[in-house]
Amino acid sequence: MRWCVSIGAVLVAGAMAGGDVVGIAAPTPGNQLSHQLANKEVDPSVDVELVLAVDVSYSMDMDELALQREGYAQAIVSREFLQALKTGPNGKIAVTYFEWAASGDQKIIIPWRVIDGPETADAVANEIMKTPIRRASRTSISGAIHFAMPLFDENPHRGLRRVIDISGDGPNNNGSPVTAARDAALEKGIVINGLPIMVKEPSYSTMDIDHLDFYYEDCVIGGPGSFVVTIKDRDKFKEAIRTKLVLEVAGRTPERPIVPVASKEPRVNCMIGEKIWQDRWGR
Repeated sequence: MRWCVSIGAVLVAGAMAGGDVVGIAAPTPGNQLSHQLANKEVDPSVDVELVLAVDVSYSMDMDELALQREGYAQAIVSREFLQALKTGPNGKIAVTYFEWAASGDQKIIIPWRVIDGPETADAVANEIMKTPIRRASRTSISGAIHFAMPLFDENPHRGLRRVIDISGDGPNNNGSPVTAARDAALEKGIVINGLPIMVKEPSYSTMDIDHLDFYYEDCVIGGPGSFVVTIKDRDKFKEAIRTKLVLEVAGRTPERPIVPVASKEPRVNCMIGEKIWQDRWGR
């Protein structure tokens, strides 16, 4: 079952009592990564492995990119996020943050980091904010998904859940079809959630489409409990990001269900971005 929520509809309130967090003994220098990768299959050490895949294509203006960066940084240190962190059995998550545009353009901003409280949350938030903002051409959601999948294998911390969180303001127009990438991730037990950004009127120049939220619901997200949080108001940008991260960390889902794609016809052509690009540029 997959779910959808409009911005501001759901925020996780309160926290369940959490157990003590047991530290992992440091292996000897030189074999730390191999030691952690070997041990990650024994018991989950984090509640969720969360990949934040953030759109930096040219259709995003500089103000939106700044709001997006600030939104993730502020969400990670928010009271709601830290409360949600306590609800899991381990009381901590592993997170990595990368920016994407074309099918071959992905840049890791934050390698895998564990967040287990205010100090580690502050460190990750500061690391996000200190990296210069960039923009790049094309929009390849499929490229972002394919880039994200092997990151879980490189993560030394095993989670109870594996989630790719994709933000974007337009449809896939580059790389392989988005549905093929989505299905490949689902086969690996990875859940994909989405943050469709719809703060501007659809424009020919930026290749925006109507009902980007439907596109994300029908063509991008998938897996048990997957959902989208839609941003339709620039003033709600940061609140939307916080809402989505809180839900993901707490393992919660919004209240309004989405009919699974397998049981209906998609409301949006999942190749619409590629078609627009082909019609406009002939390639």
